[in-house]
Amino acid sequence: MTRPILISPSILSADFARLGEEVRAIDAAGCDWVHIDVMDGHFVPNITIGPNVVKALRPHTQKTFDVHLMISPVDLYLDAFASAGADIITVHPEAGPHIHCTVQHIKSLGVKAGVVLNPGTPAKMLDYLMDDVDLILVMSVNPGFGGQSFIENQLRKIEAIRKMIDKTGRDIHLQVDGGIDVSTAPKAIAAGADVLVAGTATFRGGPDAYADNIRKLRGG
Repeated sequence: MTRPILISPSILSADFARLGEEVRAIDAAGCDWVHIDVMDGHFVPNITIGPNVVKALRPHTQKTFDVHLMISPVDLYLDAFASAGADIITVHPEAGPHIHCTVQHIKSLGVKAGVVLNPGTPAKMLDYLMDDVDLILVMSVNPGFGGQSFIENQLRKIEAIRKMIDKTGRDIHLQVDGGIDVSTAPKAIAAGADVLVAGTATFRGGPDAYADNIRKLRGG
């Protein structure tokens, strides 16, 4: 089955003084989702935004809010991000004591649940979660900062997870985040990804360039 390639620009690379305008601009430029990186300075070495900013951005677009929580402990904040307007909440197995409970909690809030695998986290971590997740995110850089280089050995993990997904017969998105640009996007797609997170590659050149940047990432 050929899946459409979805582009989820990471607003980590947007102009933070103009976030609402930037979200409207990528919406108009043809993005599919909006990727929101939440970092706490504890789980990862950077601090970004919280649920109040997500809530403030919600009226600026109807596109899917794809919220990646790089915070620990994560369970305390799930309700707040769901209430703020997240459509998908993605969490790391390392960010709480019981990843299955965390996934169940997210789904109980009426939100889609995703699990993120860091470069050093094996695909086997997913063995007993495949019946419950809606999205799997493979990090092709170590989380915490934008603008890093793609880690090539993650392509093998993407391929392995695509086989796991296909075996279930479930409609699970396979997302890749980290170092995605016009040269690495085709590799991730060929390995089985159907959602690409791209910050620097989307926001490079300012609003007039966003539509062309997104088209190129999609392979157009």
